[in-house]
Amino acid sequence: MTIASNPTPVFDKPVALAPSRRSAVLEWVMRYNFVFIFLFAVVVATFLSDDFLTFGNIANLFQQGAIVGIVAIGMTFVILTANIDLSVGSLCAFGGILVAVLLQNQVSGWLAVPATLLVGLAIGTLMGSLTVFGKVPSFIITLAGLVSLRGATFLASDGAPIGGLPASFTGFGSSMIDILPSAGIAFPVLGLIFIAITVIAWLVLRYTVFGEYVLATGGNLEAARLSGVPVRAVTIAVFAICGGLAAFAGLLMTSRLHVGQPTAAQGLELDAIAAVVLGGTSLFGGRGSVVGTAVAVMLLQVLRNIFNLLGLGSFYQMAITGVIIVLAILLNRLIDHYAGRT
Repeated sequence: MTIASNPTPVFDKPVALAPSRRSAVLEWVMRYNFVFIFLFAVVVATFLSDDFLTFGNIANLFQQGAIVGIVAIGMTFVILTANIDLSVGSLCAFGGILVAVLLQNQVSGWLAVPATLLVGLAIGTLMGSLTVFGKVPSFIITLAGLVSLRGATFLASDGAPIGGLPASFTGFGSSMIDILPSAGIAFPVLGLIFIAITVIAWLVLRYTVFGEYVLATGGNLEAARLSGVPVRAVTIAVFAICGGLAAFAGLLMTSRLHVGQPTAAQGLELDAIAAVVLGGTSLFGGRGSVVGTAVAVMLLQVLRNIFNLLGLGSFYQMAITGVIIVLAILLNRLIDHYAGRT
């Protein structure tokens, strides 16, 4: 009678990482590539200037990025539904002029500010309604809005800046809040507003039914509609949010500049779209994050800081921003293809 010997276990080769796990890690690295780019940009800026990582400079970056950041958060909602809003720059300028006109005509700030926000919401709702019920691509509707709102801005201001605004209003945009009074550390109010709006938007998209509806509408419009998602109402709502935030950013900009400027916010839509796409939100909808958008906004501010340290002019900065948008779109397409979403 023969007894079979037990096979000798083999331990001479390490266990390789499973292909599925390697794919997941690679996709994570590709999806959050902007974080690594941001850290790299911070290292470069720190090398170029010893003052970059000081609290005062960081606070200044938040103050400079607050306006475009607030607009970009609203743009994120729109792009998540596979739409786009090209009118945000003109609406921002219009909101800034509107609040200046109201204040100049002795309207109380307690009425002028809410009125400006309501007008922004109404214009955003109109854009969304024309897109949904007119069945016209949002690109066309908002492109017309970009031109019309800029014209309305010049008409309302006669093409000239509007000054003489109350000190209680103009002081708000450049005010600071003492975080550590004993150490003399203060943070700009605009930066805190930007952070607060980012947190609120993240909570809405992450933990509310409306946030699920937004992602579902952008992910697959027809499937969402058949599942009972009110896709028309959701689309109109995201345009209203975007319009309201653009008008809000406009009045904050007027407060900071101490004057209503009809030529302000030109090209702001480009910066907002760049931040949204660079932050990982797909232009084809259904995937993205407002936190990614906020980080991308700060990345653009750091890059501008580096450009200034290198002595590059605004024309170079505009050209490089355009290149960043194209590269971000191509990278998003690569991620979608690699993940099997296209």
